Amino acid sequence: MTDATIQFRDALQTIYGPLGWLPEPDGAIHRFRVPDDKAGTLNGWYVLYLDGIASGAFGSWKSGGASTWCSREPVDHREAEQVRQRIEQARRQREAEQQVRHLKAANVARRWWRDARRADPDHPYLIAKGVRPHGLRQRGAELLVPLYADGVLANLQRIAPDGGKRFLFGGRIKGTCSPLGRITPDRPLCICEGWATGATLHESGYTVACAMNAGNLKPVALALRADYSFTEIIIAGDDDRLTDGNPGRTAANAAAVAVGGFVTFPEWPVDAPETLTDFNDLAAWSRHAHA
Repeated sequence: MTDATIQFRDALQTIYGPLGWLPEPDGAIHRFRVPDDKAGTLNGWYVLYLDGIASGAFGSWKSGGASTWCSREPVDHREAEQVRQRIEQARRQREAEQQVRHLKAANVARRWWRDARRADPDHPYLIAKGVRPHGLRQRGAELLVPLYADGVLANLQRIAPDGGKRFLFGGRIKGTCSPLGRITPDRPLCICEGWATGATLHESGYTVACAMNAGNLKPVALALRADYSFTEIIIAGDDDRLTDGNPGRTAANAAAVAVGGFVTFPEWPVDAPETLTDFNDLAAWSRHAHA
């Protein structure tokens, strides 16, 4: 066991909290469980080199991004170049590993989607949200929401009867979306977060792309803008009024700016509860309030 290995673990622990193991300094990519993640998951990754200046990189597949680490500052250009090459090698390893994960998940997605039946319109989630299935499929008790990238099925979001949501393990999320309706240059395209919000907007006459979460609004908007340069884009954002920094509103505004689009949020009646955040919430509350 070397001092560098312990220092590298300290760097990991600074971000992820206590880890009850020591990193393997063999220059290969290793996966580990991030302490706050679900049992059995291996979303964390690291690579550590000990030859020359000890250096490495680490991150989480789930949260994205990567951190680099070096045991000391390089003393000359040669050492600096070696560290740079190590970091570049780690980046390539990470991307190759991620491509494998994405491909495996896409294969599962295609198989599940092919074998699934049409969604039951009386599925508890659809009833709770007050929307139609719009081409969703069903596997057992779970609804399957298809996520496409470049026109190819890349992942599925699984929705349980109680509304619990999960993506396929290792599947691509960034830049993927679930479309509702056909995108054409002459009609505005709405981009929103959740599928139920998208279904509500689609039932109001809009063509919609559901990005699944706030962090994916901008990647989806940029991808669609590249494919549909003249289509008017409207970001239909969530209004997370009770969350610090209102991430839904912040992300929606940023996505609209990035693609030269418009942005819209639900307009809340005076008596609407502050717990409502999106267009589906507003529609469902309005239905019950005026029933």
